[in-house]
Amino acid sequence: MLLTWIAEVADEPLVLEPADRRVEWETNTWWLGATDEERPALSVAAVVAAFERTAQALGRRVRATGFAGVATFYVWHDEQAGQLRCSTGSVASDGLPFGGAYLPCDDLAPIVRAYLADPSPGVVAWADLEPDEDPPGEAVAPAPFPVWVRSVGPAAH
Repeated sequence: MLLTWIAEVADEPLVLEPADRRVEWETNTWWLGATDEERPALSVAAVVAAFERTAQALGRRVRATGFAGVATFYVWHDEQAGQLRCSTGSVASDGLPFGGAYLPCDDLAPIVRAYLADPSPGVVAWADLEPDEDPPGEAVAPAPFPVWVRSVGPAAH
């Protein structure tokens, strides 16, 4: 099912509206997961190839609309939810709408590998919910998480 859902993202409603990023996010963001039964049969290469095909299809759709701006398709592993997430926005790869630090990358395989290897997707251990014991004033920012990016705007091709 995961590979089918990834492919279907390319045909879902798509809004590119730089003046209303909230509507873009709500319309263009997808939460994807594999069942426990499906997960062992999935390969990193198959999932990566499915996302590559989806990015290509989205690029064709964006160009067909006549949209002239920047558009980016991006994928990340939401560890807390145990899902792969993807979205399309009228932003460059360095302006994605994340509240924390992220690292745009060209290689999706490590992101998919981490998702498929997650032993308990969507489960957060109690110990991980405890506050850190950082000294006052010395809070440590979380490390940037990787986000696979593909330009799907007219300048991409």
